[in-house]
Amino acid sequence: MAVTAQMVKELRETTGAGMMDCKKALTETNGNMEEAIDLLREKGISKAAKKADRIAAEGSAHVVVDGNTAVLIEVNCETDFVTKNDQFKTLLQELGNHLLVQKPADVAEALQQPLHGEGEVLEQFINSNIAKIGEKLSLRRFTIFEKTDNDAFGAYIHMGGNIGVLTVLEGTTDADFAKDVAMHIAAVNPRYVSRDVVSAEEVEKEREVLKTQALNEGKPENIVEKMVEGRLGKFFEEICLLEQNFVKDPDQKVKKLVADKGATINGFVRYEVGEGMEKREDNFAEEVMSQVKK
Repeated sequence: MAVTAQMVKELRETTGAGMMDCKKALTETNGNMEEAIDLLREKGISKAAKKADRIAAEGSAHVVVDGNTAVLIEVNCETDFVTKNDQFKTLLQELGNHLLVQKPADVAEALQQPLHGEGEVLEQFINSNIAKIGEKLSLRRFTIFEKTDNDAFGAYIHMGGNIGVLTVLEGTTDADFAKDVAMHIAAVNPRYVSRDVVSAEEVEKEREVLKTQALNEGKPENIVEKMVEGRLGKFFEEICLLEQNFVKDPDQKVKKLVADKGATINGFVRYEVGEGMEKREDNFAEEVMSQVKK
């Protein structure tokens, strides 16, 4: 039986599943609506769709490294209980392994790729895990880094996955030092590698703010400019990795330690799980009960 657009629309409205999932289900069941509904339920896709509007701002960052390629991912769930679940940990590893090899351009492309190049598409794989785990799950973001044999990955996961950092130190193979730099980034949260990459617009805006502050403090105009330049140095220390005091040796600047290794850092990525997302407002007792009732 031919599958029409109207049939797909009807199945989507009934189950909340995606268009491609509905079309596939109808094709597999020769257009039988009831069987298609059952098929989607069996695959957990219908159940996953029902959770689509729920808030998932917890989760874990995870790093997978293989040779000269590494990926940092963030996968979200509804409660931090789930992040301790072995099945959730397996999901993180499977998604990381897939992204590492298939190298999609973005999340949208990744979700339509067959898992490991041959299985069900990533979106269906995640949906099947939603059905098993019982919470909304989502691949929020990922970053893939490449290096050469002469470089080192700095990878660090903090507090069981609350914060994840990935960077590349070019020109050194000292993996322990690279990890220390990643730990520093996790702790201090710089926004840029160096002052050179801070936009002129942002610097000028900060300069004007500092100038106004100094004048409001009653400082003479003839020394305000010198004061502003000094305070700009503090501004760069706050936001630029290489300008910061190293957390494991506060007497040393990161840029000196990196230079002593003959290395350079061209970029890094730091994920703090749930940053910028709407958070649930359940209290702890309600969260426990929500788990007990599953």
